Amino acid sequence: MKRQTVIILLLIMLLPLNIYAYSNKIIVSGETIGIEVHSNGVYVVGYYEVNNKLIAKDAGFKIGDIIKEVNNEKVNNINSLNQLITAEKEYKFTIERDSKFKEINLKLEKEDDLIKTGLYVKDQINGIGTLSYIDPETRIFGSLGHEILESTSLSKFNIKDGSIYKAEVKSIKKSINGTAGEKQAEYNKNDETGSISKNEQNGIFGKYLDELPTDKTYEVGTKDEIKKGPAEIKTVINSNNIETFKIDIISIDESNTVKNILFEITDEKLLKSTGGVIQGMSGSPIIQNNKIIGVVNYVIVNETNKGYGVFITNMLEEGDKLLN
Repeated sequence: MKRQTVIILLLIMLLPLNIYAYSNKIIVSGETIGIEVHSNGVYVVGYYEVNNKLIAKDAGFKIGDIIKEVNNEKVNNINSLNQLITAEKEYKFTIERDSKFKEINLKLEKEDDLIKTGLYVKDQINGIGTLSYIDPETRIFGSLGHEILESTSLSKFNIKDGSIYKAEVKSIKKSINGTAGEKQAEYNKNDETGSISKNEQNGIFGKYLDELPTDKTYEVGTKDEIKKGPAEIKTVINSNNIETFKIDIISIDESNTVKNILFEITDEKLLKSTGGVIQGMSGSPIIQNNKIIGVVNYVIVNETNKGYGVFITNMLEEGDKLLN
């Protein structure tokens, strides 16, 4: 173990620091997209009674556990899990919890002539977001500006793969102070435009598969170029039309991991249409002085006209790791 640590330290010393492969100019989007990600294993999201007993909870399962194997056979999804548990007997489940592996023995029981586990499970998440950028040199894209969470455990969703799709906004549920609204959109799984390979703290990342737009290239703004005052966001509030709306940057925080840019929406059209920042707006590019400087990622629920953004350079650096 000590020997490995020394080797790693030497490699770090020999490599040049702060060298990234992303382009100085990137394609800026603002397009609404459908998102579908598949888990690396199967998530436990709840329990149900079998013969009036919570057999899975009593066996030691917890919400947020990821089922990785059954009787040493790999579990890829719910279908593979169902194929492995076909009899009324005890099975050995290998689960991942808090990045550690654990074995749980669960005896399945029959109820109403069906073999039951007592577990509610999940192997994918679907949603709506905004495509932030595409690097024209590498075709790496970034979206959301925040990680996808598993809703029952509020833990980062451990993804195996995923896709983004063209989507169309059908209507808007407006935000009001205390409640975030949302874009209500539809997407077609035949219109895949990208493959997702990473779900990280500052966004989802992957390779763009569709034809690249040629008229939406912006220079990348560095952290020290960002100033308080007027800026813009690009997003969709109707159909698939990307529009530009006015905001005002209130403060800049380089110490925070993801909430770097505090802004207020000042555009009357956007406020009238959405009531402020809404779900599905995550990933909307922030533009200042004709440079992309960040991406919308959070709404302030008690003041929905305000939100946060992450530095675009943080996202680009994370996306750049796909090349390594």
